[in-house]
Amino acid sequence: MGSRIVHHGVRRRRERRRRVLWSGGELLVTVGVVLLLLVVHQLWWTNREAREGAQRKVEALERQWGQEEAGADSSTGSDTAGPSPSSSPSLAGRRTHATAPTTATESRDRSQAYAILTVPRLNLRVPVAEGVGKQVVLNKGYVGHYPGTQQPGQAGNFALAGHRNTHGEPFRYINRLAPKDTIRVETATAVYTYAVDRTLRQTSSRDSGVIRRIPRSTLHPSYGYATPGYFITLTTCTPEYTSRYRLVVWGKLVSMRPR
Repeated sequence: MGSRIVHHGVRRRRERRRRVLWSGGELLVTVGVVLLLLVVHQLWWTNREAREGAQRKVEALERQWGQEEAGADSSTGSDTAGPSPSSSPSLAGRRTHATAPTTATESRDRSQAYAILTVPRLNLRVPVAEGVGKQVVLNKGYVGHYPGTQQPGQAGNFALAGHRNTHGEPFRYINRLAPKDTIRVETATAVYTYAVDRTLRQTSSRDSGVIRRIPRSTLHPSYGYATPGYFITLTTCTPEYTSRYRLVVWGKLVSMRPR
């Protein structure tokens, strides 16, 4: 009789262990499925949603500008196009452009897209909005304009930020940009063309010098500029899938023309 009691006790313990292992396995599978869904959401769904939204905004800006141009033509009764690029004022010695948008970013609503950034080498065309907040700008797949930096075409530094991964990841491949690659910025009044000039592969997220009026890294002083100019700065996170450091690409204004 005693041996039978021990036998049943062993069976019960084994059964409990099996139940615990089974329950643990089910929990691990459930957690794995949830994590997989989160990864799919971050890497696929947010990209698709943001890219579609950004594309719609680009199209909306193009329609808006086209309507404004048509309205201006009809009100003046002119059939002639605007001045040719060759008639644009020289950049040398100029501090501002007459056609540049307002410098008072406070007069423009935060998160409002007002320009289009085009990078031919990356097949990139995205809206530019005021501010660099994640929820209201960057997570929409937009590129954000750093408050306090200059506007396109103005003397100083037109500084932008964009996601490298997830939410449209517009700046994922800016590390591939090479000197003389073009970057275009379109506004309601003009088109500004910059040429890539220099790249800082990695710096601290607190390196504010890279977006100053005369951009120059405070941590890597050999990267940047010492004299005034017409600059554009693109910033994003690096390495990929982290936000520990920043990757910086600088360009210089080479031409501008009225729309």
